[in-house]
Amino acid sequence: MVQEAITRVDSSQRSSNDQDSVEKGHFEQVDLQNNVSARIKNPLANLTENQVLRDVEEFAEEYNVTDILPELKKGALVARDPTEFETVADLTEPELTALRDEVLHKWRQPKSLYFTIILCSIGAAVQGWDQTGSNGANLSFPDAFGISDDPKKSAHAERNLWLIGVVNAAPYIASACLGCWLSDPCNRILGRRGTIFISSIFCVLTPIGSAVTQNWVQLFVVRLLLGIGMGLKASTIPIFCAENTPAVIRGGLVMSWQLWTAFGIFLGFSANLAVKDTGKISWRLQLGSAFIPAIPLLFGVYFCPESPRWYIRRREMGKAYRSLCRLRNTPLQAARDLYYIHAQIKIEMDLIGKSNYVTRFVELFTIPRVRRATLASFVVMIAQQMCGINIVAFYSSTVFKNAGANDTQALFASWGFGLVNFVFAFPAIWTIDTYGRRTLLLFTFPQMAWTLLGAAFCFWTPEGTGHLASIAFFVFLFAAFYSPGEGPVPFTYSAEVFPLSHREVGMSWAVATCLGWAAVLGITFPKMLSAMTATGAFGFYAGLNVTAMVMIFLWVPETKQRTLEELDYIFAVPTRVHMKYQVTKALPYWFRRYIFRQNVELQPLYQFDHLASDNGDVAMSRKQSVVSDHVKSRESVLHKVSQKPWLLGDQLMWRYDQIKFNVDMISMYGSILRGVNRGK
Repeated sequence: MVQEAITRVDSSQRSSNDQDSVEKGHFEQVDLQNNVSARIKNPLANLTENQVLRDVEEFAEEYNVTDILPELKKGALVARDPTEFETVADLTEPELTALRDEVLHKWRQPKSLYFTIILCSIGAAVQGWDQTGSNGANLSFPDAFGISDDPKKSAHAERNLWLIGVVNAAPYIASACLGCWLSDPCNRILGRRGTIFISSIFCVLTPIGSAVTQNWVQLFVVRLLLGIGMGLKASTIPIFCAENTPAVIRGGLVMSWQLWTAFGIFLGFSANLAVKDTGKISWRLQLGSAFIPAIPLLFGVYFCPESPRWYIRRREMGKAYRSLCRLRNTPLQAARDLYYIHAQIKIEMDLIGKSNYVTRFVELFTIPRVRRATLASFVVMIAQQMCGINIVAFYSSTVFKNAGANDTQALFASWGFGLVNFVFAFPAIWTIDTYGRRTLLLFTFPQMAWTLLGAAFCFWTPEGTGHLASIAFFVFLFAAFYSPGEGPVPFTYSAEVFPLSHREVGMSWAVATCLGWAAVLGITFPKMLSAMTATGAFGFYAGLNVTAMVMIFLWVPETKQRTLEELDYIFAVPTRVHMKYQVTKALPYWFRRYIFRQNVELQPLYQFDHLASDNGDVAMSRKQSVVSDHVKSRESVLHKVSQKPWLLGDQLMWRYDQIKFNVDMISMYGSILRGVNRGK
């Protein structure tokens, strides 16, 4: 009895102490520099309801947004525990429906959001169109400017190989050396929309300038100017899209950058075919037509809402809220995201503090959380050049002509490549947020390796129709694997991994890495093709695919369905912890599960605390709450029909909704059972 009494007293004291701690709003802070426990924490989770409401009132007073205080209070309570949003008082039925739709109908988003993403991503078509415009122009502009690489036509063919490569690479040289690095100051001064507007001016005027140049030096300079616009655009638009998009569909929408790049490549090849018989001006039309996709971007960008995170950084919360209202379905969701983003950014800024452009660049390599993002973005970006896609995008017409095709056949084969590249980009809209960025990369890189190797070996087959067809087949297969994997992931991934304080300079680093190495590839490939032959060049890039896969496996964490601020916790996990987990746990699990067919379990690397976790806990919770609503609705409908049979027809729409709901449930259970994603 005495022992029981002592136990009750101790328990009472512990309960009292715990309650005091909770009332004070205390919570354990995860170290954002060295998150060895791999915990992903909601900063509001351990605060009491009263503490959250007091903090919201102080926030509203400080930033002069007291007019939206009721929405802020409800939104903060929803953000505090996303799994229990149904218990928050005073939520209206439309608000509850909107919160449920975030899981049940995640693509049910405002028109303003889709308009913003689609309009801005059209700008990516400029880059794709220019790649293919120069691809086709390579067949004729060297002769027009007296820099032919054919020894029969020029005594300086060896030197001209390098000149052609430099002219082709000019936009990427300028982007990597200047355009990308202008992104940080331009974004901070002009905002996302202002920077995109300036870049679109460059992208409209410079292709037209390319079409009227009179020698290769003029063409080189104009293409350098094009590179400034391309660098600004490529460093800003993916960030703009990522910051405007909800986490659950961020990958699917931000990857529209790659979708439109692929569409630009396809349109460029189509334009090449359309003007191939126009004589000596064909290459001018091929280069000049690339201005077309930039026109809607130039005139439409200011119809898009500005990035709310850009406003939050400037402490303009009222403008951020109005922007979010255009990008979310209800004012409640806008208020929730406003306060939650603010809470996360406040922790981030306390960690990093204030800095200037130079110190921000240095901090890419000195602050552990930022350094890990820098490494991961570098890997996915350089992997895009290592995979070999741009040897086809830049020089496919040359490669196919070397395989025995005439000019028309080479252009048609290149057009087929562009079509495959565009069509197979569509699956990534679904898979990038379902399977994740890392999984897509690890699956597609081995496939790209063997398809390039197959294309390399086909150059040894006897010349004829089958010779060209077999090469084209493996090149098309390569594009089919590239488009849903390494195609959309690099720009999507790099736009989301950096903290807000370093997002512009971090994206500049990532895009400069990608386009800088694209310039190296553009300069060196003509000489590589001459020295190593197509078989050697394709085989070389097949080997680089394997190397890139190993780099991704070791150094690229998964980011799917996490908010941009929650990724601070992902990249706070030390690189050695991530590598050790992948090598000692994930890799053995994969062999035991999929090679030896053993029934084994894999412990996930990340532990989620009051957040939507990868295994679908929040989705399950929300779906279960909706299940009960459907059951109640079914009982109500059956009663009405029994009393008034003439209402039966009106209830068929309810039956349709229930069937669609069941399909969603099956899809959700299927995603939970996919063992391949566990631990990523």
